[in-house]
Amino acid sequence: MSPDSKPFTRAQLLAAPCQILREGRWANARVVKATIGGADWTVKDFGPRGWWVRNLFGRWLLRRELRALRRLAGVDGVPAQPFRLDAHAIAARYVPGVTLDRAPREQMNEAFFLALEALFRQVHARGLVHLDSRGSSNLLATPQGRPAVIDFQAALRTALLPPPLRRLLEAVDMGGVYQNWLRHAPESLDAGRRTLYERSTRLRRLWVGRGYFGVRKERQRGQRS
Repeated sequence: MSPDSKPFTRAQLLAAPCQILREGRWANARVVKATIGGADWTVKDFGPRGWWVRNLFGRWLLRRELRALRRLAGVDGVPAQPFRLDAHAIAARYVPGVTLDRAPREQMNEAFFLALEALFRQVHARGLVHLDSRGSSNLLATPQGRPAVIDFQAALRTALLPPPLRRLLEAVDMGGVYQNWLRHAPESLDAGRRTLYERSTRLRRLWVGRGYFGVRKERQRGQRS
């Protein structure tokens, strides 16, 4: 599918059977599953939001995610055929599956998490980091027992980043993989990966902590001035 082609229009979406997956709040997209032309699609739509959200913040987030999904074209386990529905919405093929907490216990084994690890390595090889791999709703087990990752709204391109920063962000991604591995199949997580998980957790806390205290410090300075 070319970047400019559209499998369906807004009018067809409005006429199609839809299931709300996430209503979202005032600054988040409404996410629906729509069945159109015999195919299931996930649609992220800022159309219902206020003018400022849908025309500024919303457009920026949609543009980021669409670019990320297009860079991942051909990677099995991420939403396929992404396109811009209109100024306020994007769509991609719906990825069937359940979150890891709801997956059959027998599927949560070493083979599954090795495949999930390999999937994230493919994402990184395309010059992207997901940055929300610890989110409980972003990692899925498909009906075939394969891993999938969705919601690339926070994804970041790494091609132009300094190598140490790129490796740090990739480690944060992998930390989410190993966190879920430790939660669901701890007996199969080897010592080397446990060490990587612990290191990535420390890096993440340092990164988040510096961001929080940096903002707080600036606010305190502003209050004193």
